[in-house]
Amino acid sequence: MKDYIATIGLEVHVQLKTRTKMFCSCKVEYGAPPNTNVCPVCLGLPGALPVMNEEALRLTALAGLMLGCEIPEICKFDRKNYFYPDMPKNYQISQYDLPLCLGGAVPLHTLAYPKDVQKSIATPDKKIKLTRIHLEEDVAKSFHMESSTGIDFNRAGTPLLEIVSEPDIASAEEAFAYLTVLQQVMIYGGISDADMEKGQLRCDVNISVRPADTDKWGTKIEVKNLNSISGVRRALLFEIPRQIEALEAGQTLQQETRRWDDARGETTLMRIKESAHDYRYFPDPDLLPVKTAILVEAAQARKPELPWEKRARYVADFGVTDYDASVLADDLALAGYFEEAAAQASKPKSIANYILNDLQSALSSAGIHISESPLKPSALGELATLVESGKINSKQGKEVFAEMFSTGKTASVIVKEKGLEQVSDTSAIETLADEVIAANPGPASDFRAGKVAALNFLKGQLMKLSKGKANPQLAGEILEKRLNAGS
Repeated sequence: MKDYIATIGLEVHVQLKTRTKMFCSCKVEYGAPPNTNVCPVCLGLPGALPVMNEEALRLTALAGLMLGCEIPEICKFDRKNYFYPDMPKNYQISQYDLPLCLGGAVPLHTLAYPKDVQKSIATPDKKIKLTRIHLEEDVAKSFHMESSTGIDFNRAGTPLLEIVSEPDIASAEEAFAYLTVLQQVMIYGGISDADMEKGQLRCDVNISVRPADTDKWGTKIEVKNLNSISGVRRALLFEIPRQIEALEAGQTLQQETRRWDDARGETTLMRIKESAHDYRYFPDPDLLPVKTAILVEAAQARKPELPWEKRARYVADFGVTDYDASVLADDLALAGYFEEAAAQASKPKSIANYILNDLQSALSSAGIHISESPLKPSALGELATLVESGKINSKQGKEVFAEMFSTGKTASVIVKEKGLEQVSDTSAIETLADEVIAANPGPASDFRAGKVAALNFLKGQLMKLSKGKANPQLAGEILEKRLNAGS
């Protein structure tokens, strides 16, 4: 069988986080009763005139700045003409030849990929180029019943970004990583909550395959009905081999649109595209062109630290590993928690360890998000300080952490209640060391004879004698000093 190359491009629709719709003052509200957030404008009634949502324009410019797009001096809105029941005007207000954002790229990173391929990424640190980002209005939502169809116009007119990638994606895993990073950027910028379960981020996939020994692209096939990032990966893992098998069998692929059936794990034919659809775009006569300079200025003031910038800062400023920085920066709430806790600790790396090992495990077991953690960042910082100062050891630190998470008490209160504070008084530990050496002459002689392991036994006896309260490091140092002095 020949080697084949897959060529993939994604069209991602992102609902913007605005209070009102794109061209009217109706509320944007998920889960509202059907057809309650509607008006003559979003219902497309004759004579109703659209008015632009300035916040939607600003958020689009912000998305463009975060993804390195060029923002032309002027953009405009056009009418995209087609008829579907969910678009009552018979056209959609969109952008055609003068969109708000051009070019740009989405940088992929290791943790954005599925876990099972993170150690075998074909092209590390790849950037997926963008064609454009344009702003449009969303359509209504159809509900298909047994013998009828209902349409809810609450979603009609919601501000919608369409982010179009270049055909730069080469595998299902890269598509997964691209969507993961894109979703993260939208959340970082407050541009969208990007919740796929709520339809706030939706994706259409264009795929073609061709033999590796030819530069001519294969037939483009579109796959719709993708409602999760993992679903996109599964659809591609089915569709790419399906197309290759068809070509190997001598079949000719045709341009078509297919539906992804997640339950059955396969794509099925929706419709055949015999020719490109002519949407007969023309400038919307009710909407003036927009000068973008003021939008860019407003967006610049709101531009946050980007996820990849945050990861680099964590490595440089907090001394954490690349992996730890990636995990901490992956969730904006987790990143905020880490920074607040680390601000109070002399060793931010210890805070990262507590969060990534103990806290995330506890949150997972409790089935809650970091934003609901009963353990506040300041409390974790206090615990780390107690361990770093030697007042309790790391093993006791884990015990105290578990108690803090379950009770909400502070570390200092728990340490006092349980009598856990370590003895770091040199004279007290010297007295204990003398007792241990006197009670164990054999191991003491072994150490003096060069058997270094004997020190661990003696140290264990000292810790036992102190009921675990002696500072282990100090105990070892004092024992060694006493033994050498007596040799």
